[in-house]
Amino acid sequence: MANPKTLVYQDRRCSARLLQKSSSKPSFWGFESCGGESRRVGTCPQQSVQRLQVAWSPRKIWALDSPQFKRGVGKWVLQKDTKIAEAYKERLRDVGLLEAVASPLTLVGMELLQLPAKVRASHATVKGNVLGAAKRGGKKCRVKATLKVDLLTPQSETLIKRAARLPSPCSEASGRGYSGAWKLLALQAPRVATPTRTMSNNAGTDLKVTGIDYLKSQNTRLHHTDAYNIKNLVVRRGQAFQLQLSFSRELKASDKLALRFGIGKSPMKTRGTLMSLNAKQEQDPSGWQISIVKKSGNQCLLSVTSSPRAMVGKYTLNVKTGTNIYKSENNAVYLLFNPWCEADAVFLDDEAKRKEYVLNDTGYIYVGSAYNIYGRPWNFGQFEEFILDACMYLLDKSNLKISNTGDPVLVSRAMSALVNANDDSGVLMGNWSGNYSSGTSPMDWVGSVSILQKYYNTKKPVCYGQCWVFAGVLTTVMRCLGIPCRCVSNFNSAHDTEENLRVDVYLNESGEKLNGISLDSIWNFHVWNDVWMKRRDLPAGFDGWQAIDSTPQEQSQGIFQCGPCPLKAIREGDVYLPFDGKFVYAEVNADEVYWVIKKVNGVDKYTRISTDTKGIGVNISTKAVGQDKREDITAEYKFPEGSKEERESMQKACSFLHPSGIIPRARFASIVPVDDKHSKPETVSKTGLQLQITNKGALYPGNPLEMAITVKTSTPGSWTINLASSCQLQLYTGKVKATIGYVKETVKLEGKSETQVPLKIAADEYMKTLASVEDEVLIHVTTIAEVQGTDDKLTNEMTMNFEYPPITLQMPETAKLNKEFSCAFVFQNKLNVPLNNCKLLVEGLGIFKMTEFDEGDVEPGRIIKSQVICTPTRVGEKKMVAKLTSTLIKAISAEKAITIIE
Repeated sequence: MANPKTLVYQDRRCSARLLQKSSSKPSFWGFESCGGESRRVGTCPQQSVQRLQVAWSPRKIWALDSPQFKRGVGKWVLQKDTKIAEAYKERLRDVGLLEAVASPLTLVGMELLQLPAKVRASHATVKGNVLGAAKRGGKKCRVKATLKVDLLTPQSETLIKRAARLPSPCSEASGRGYSGAWKLLALQAPRVATPTRTMSNNAGTDLKVTGIDYLKSQNTRLHHTDAYNIKNLVVRRGQAFQLQLSFSRELKASDKLALRFGIGKSPMKTRGTLMSLNAKQEQDPSGWQISIVKKSGNQCLLSVTSSPRAMVGKYTLNVKTGTNIYKSENNAVYLLFNPWCEADAVFLDDEAKRKEYVLNDTGYIYVGSAYNIYGRPWNFGQFEEFILDACMYLLDKSNLKISNTGDPVLVSRAMSALVNANDDSGVLMGNWSGNYSSGTSPMDWVGSVSILQKYYNTKKPVCYGQCWVFAGVLTTVMRCLGIPCRCVSNFNSAHDTEENLRVDVYLNESGEKLNGISLDSIWNFHVWNDVWMKRRDLPAGFDGWQAIDSTPQEQSQGIFQCGPCPLKAIREGDVYLPFDGKFVYAEVNADEVYWVIKKVNGVDKYTRISTDTKGIGVNISTKAVGQDKREDITAEYKFPEGSKEERESMQKACSFLHPSGIIPRARFASIVPVDDKHSKPETVSKTGLQLQITNKGALYPGNPLEMAITVKTSTPGSWTINLASSCQLQLYTGKVKATIGYVKETVKLEGKSETQVPLKIAADEYMKTLASVEDEVLIHVTTIAEVQGTDDKLTNEMTMNFEYPPITLQMPETAKLNKEFSCAFVFQNKLNVPLNNCKLLVEGLGIFKMTEFDEGDVEPGRIIKSQVICTPTRVGEKKMVAKLTSTLIKAISAEKAITIIE
């Protein structure tokens, strides 16, 4: 075999050397220069130990007499990485070149490097251009180097060719690139194929992962995630889960094994988005840990515990063994909040409440009016197909930093913004116009599932929603992510636009409520959500239920979002605490101020009639835990009206709100006269005047509406009372759609007595309006009473619902899993008017997918019966929900439970 070639060359432009460089990582051989700009050509992956690295960068140069050079990098390789050296020797023996390799192993080594003395003396510290250093030494120099090349690999030759094409300043005047590289290529050095890191006599003994069993059935049952309709493993943070790994051989104590969980687009350890878990370490700095439970042959059972503060989202799992990385086909693991873990911020120490507020996928949303409340069935469906992926999409879409996705405060606030579509193309487009022709009427939804599935499929806002729809969808998202959540209905809910705890109501002389004068409004009901969590961002004492609201009413920090706001802060008047405490406090505590507008000499005159301090925020409702009935939670939001605690709370809240005198806040109030004498505090009534509004019978559409106003006095004397009362149809937001009747009378009472004034509305007066609107309308009666010769004035109002015939569901009480059963829906039109364009909407989670049936027109007295065949896919108690809508009737709902057994 020919001797290795030796070449001595000169170069004025750059000093260069070919050297062998090593570190604790797999070694590589480098070609370095200290001339020109910082530049690196080629790469040196860890698995390619012999690759020639061509790099142009300012580095420290080792002098001939430096300890690093004397030690000899080749010898260092033999001492520190014997497997690599032995692999080379084996490979070289195969090609007949072992005799050419001296000891220590020198594949490419340096024999001589001549530099001026002054330059050589500063090699340990000087970086940059060697020629510049030589000039500082007092003379220009010609650098000589003697290079010996024992062999070349294909990778080495490729990288040297790249160096040969380098542009200025590391090139010859001819532009041919670095001259030394061209001369190296001219050498007749032996070529050898790339050696591998594995020793030839141990080929095939690298530890490799051949499979991962996520033990889904076992893990999801323990993590209360077995109901999610998804192929991937879904677990909760802060709680151990197990993985069964299969290897190519038995796992040894010396083997390197790491589980790598990554979240986000580019997981990195430095960002905390990549957790590399080593079974030999007690705990990862991120708070994650793994341990080996059992080894059996080529299999190993591992236990993984995530941090109770871990980021919530979709993780990818890779397993690294040495240099091998295994990625299973379905390697995504979903990590959720954990109300069962004491260290998690959403921990809820009550199993019944966890079942209700996290695991229950059906429920009720309470609607109607303050004294006529009924539950509207709603399918939350947080475990249905694509719902979890839709929630993960919302997390990705939010403006949250990925490191903040583990904070339930920030996550719930972000979701309150994303469930509405106002700022960020979120889930639902709100619409209160009454025109829903380009989408689905808010009255037609029976649950969140079809809404979120459609949104996830199209990535576009779904049309349309109103407050109970927003609240239902937000409940689904929160429960799906693992945050305990409930729907909350506030009756007589104030929308106070100026944060002064006052809502002005304007009436004309007939008692008719006037639209468009005030910026404020009082909704018959408004639905938002409560979420359960610790508030680590607040002083102690504000943990527990927090109010959030996704209905786009007012902007907070520039976008339509609301909360979370601690219920304790609302109750005690600490409205300065984040988030949006002033707005929520006003919703349940504002005063109603009634104004009558009268014409005086052709000019509107505003007179304050009365102030109601107890009418706002009544009968605050949610579904009871474990029962299909309403629970009143008003006491969680406010102290009893008139109590000492309530007055103290109001005083504290007012100290953080805008001061306001009792003047009308109409849009043009500044230019209209005000009756100032009524701006004084309320005085005690001389007559003991009281008003009561009742209905005499069922309020069926198509029948006359019969109501009565009862007027009472309770003090001695003869009293003459002017009474004005109006009956209007209004939306649940308080917006008047039509005035359908009124009464105006003067009554006389003696001492403690009472009288009734009838208010009867013929069907013809309201049926046309009822059929022309697409929203559900309510009957609203407002009454004004003034006692002649006194300052006694009183206003009262009452909202009532129309009543409808029911739907009956006929199905067995139990059914078997995957076995068909029938369910029938029966409805008889007991009204004396036809119901046109009837639609029947049916959905049963785990039983029957959302389906709409066209029932046509249903004449008075006619019975319709529809039947469906259901095949249950999940065990447990399930519910079938049905809703009937028509041109006249907007929502008749019913449900029935069935138990599915195996």
